[in-house]
Amino acid sequence: MKEKEIEKKLILEAKKRGGQALKFISPGFEGMPDRIVLMPEGKIAFVEVKAPGKHPRPLQMARHKLLRGLGFSVFILDDVSQIGGIIDAVQST
Repeated sequence: MKEKEIEKKLILEAKKRGGQALKFISPGFEGMPDRIVLMPEGKIAFVEVKAPGKHPRPLQMARHKLLRGLGFSVFILDDVSQIGGIIDAVQST
């Protein structure tokens, strides 16, 4: 399955649960996660979407570390079977 297909399923599941999985673009600050997931009651997390078996680049990992250091949750999604668990985790934070 391609990265874009996984990303579309994440968007649909977030919407189904009353939230949004918005494309996150940060000009001038490369390596940020692909999506920012916003769920009811102010729940927020970042999701890096990858094709199955692919891994984040070193710069992406550095950005994940930065975000986690600021107290945000960051998830790496490379299989549609992970989507429910990620959304559950965002909602429980």
